[in-house]
Amino acid sequence: MNLHNKSISLGEALIPIIFLIILLSINAFVFGDQAIEGANQFALLFAAAIGGIIALLHGKNWDDLQFGFVKSISSAMPSMLILLLIGSLAGTWMISGVVPAMIYYGLEYLNPSLFLMLSVVICAVVSLVTGSSWSTIATIGVALLGVGNAMEINKALVSGAIISGAYFGDKVSPLSDTTNLASAMAEVDLFVHIRYMMYTTIPSLIITLLLFLGIGFFKHGEIHPESIRDVQIAIKESFHISPWLFLVPALLFYIISKKVPAIPAIFAGTLIGGIFAIIFQPQIIHQLSNNTSYMAASYQTVMQSIFTDISIPVTNENIQDLLSTGGMAGMLNTIWLILTAMVFSGILEASGILKKITETMLKAVHSTGSLVCTTVVSCGFLNLTASDQYISIVVTGRMFSKSYKDQNLKPEVLSRTLEDSGTVTSVLIPWNTCGAAQAGALGVSTIAFAPYCFFNIISPFMSIAVAYLDIKIRQLNNSESKTINPKKQNTN
Repeated sequence: MNLHNKSISLGEALIPIIFLIILLSINAFVFGDQAIEGANQFALLFAAAIGGIIALLHGKNWDDLQFGFVKSISSAMPSMLILLLIGSLAGTWMISGVVPAMIYYGLEYLNPSLFLMLSVVICAVVSLVTGSSWSTIATIGVALLGVGNAMEINKALVSGAIISGAYFGDKVSPLSDTTNLASAMAEVDLFVHIRYMMYTTIPSLIITLLLFLGIGFFKHGEIHPESIRDVQIAIKESFHISPWLFLVPALLFYIISKKVPAIPAIFAGTLIGGIFAIIFQPQIIHQLSNNTSYMAASYQTVMQSIFTDISIPVTNENIQDLLSTGGMAGMLNTIWLILTAMVFSGILEASGILKKITETMLKAVHSTGSLVCTTVVSCGFLNLTASDQYISIVVTGRMFSKSYKDQNLKPEVLSRTLEDSGTVTSVLIPWNTCGAAQAGALGVSTIAFAPYCFFNIISPFMSIAVAYLDIKIRQLNNSESKTINPKKQNTN
């Protein structure tokens, strides 16, 4: 049979995706949380090779495919650079005491009736500052789980509050890898993306807080502050804790409010954090450096916090991970995953495979609401089958990008939908890397805590509801539509 004259069928288009799902499932079973350290990246390349072979058999040439994945990688380059800078910022904010200060003061405001609601707030703040739901859950989340256990509150319920808060902060933080990835996939400015998400994210958070507040009045008991005090004492023994440290995030937020682009804004935040470390944390500088000269020690410690892993010595071993960062090097696995995911999606796009799948799915799309609903379902399906939130965001983003443009929708509508579904639903699935990681960190099964992750459950439904109700759905104006869809304009 001469395949060169035959278009790719839906069955053939699904082959590389099925291969990817099988390989990622095997990786999740064999490697667990460590699958992101190389196994998943190779799975993406292998699935991309399968897609490439199918494309070559149908008349495509290697130059077309190479152009496709190079173009795909190029679109994600700003996101990858931002991720490197996020790693550097996390490092200087740790040694400067900014993150420890936020944790220290956040732990001051706990009482039995408000514990669940405040757990959401505390985890949201920490995750917003660090840009990482995983580290928030594995550190401050574990501490809060211990307090909740002392108050005899159901562990699954406390876990739901912790995860809800952590994923809210992760979702809206400019330091988050998924936030940057979703904006990159839709080719929208990072801060435009974050601001636009508020129309669905804030209502979802408010409903979540009200639910936990209501539950809190029936589930509270006697608070035992010993575990919280142990964390605070350990932090204060290692850092000079002062409200002045809040100037660092305040300055960054001021820079962001002036609409400074993400890369220079985060770079500035890194430098400010390094300066505050030198001023406020001389004991940390001396502990982490072998130089006797304070200037040389300052330079060495700040630079190390920027590019490699840093672990602050503490008396309480239970919070050692809380006071550790990976710097730029800590972001390399994520960047590696994004790079290979862009190769996979680029080949699928250049070969026409994505187009075939998208056309099939879009047969059910007749309005903005149905388009958003289909996107949400696609993200959920890939989280369920591919077991990785990054893949869910990347593949869905590439599949539906053109469809949103054809509907004259601004790119932030797509980026918001990716976050409302791809980012937050990953933790609800036991075999997804996120679900498995949080279950392991908290010692509570995914099936047990998933029903209480109210924010994660509400967010995708809020996105669909807002779309169907046509609330703040941004349309391209005529000039933007002509720029994005010149062929469509020429045919009108």
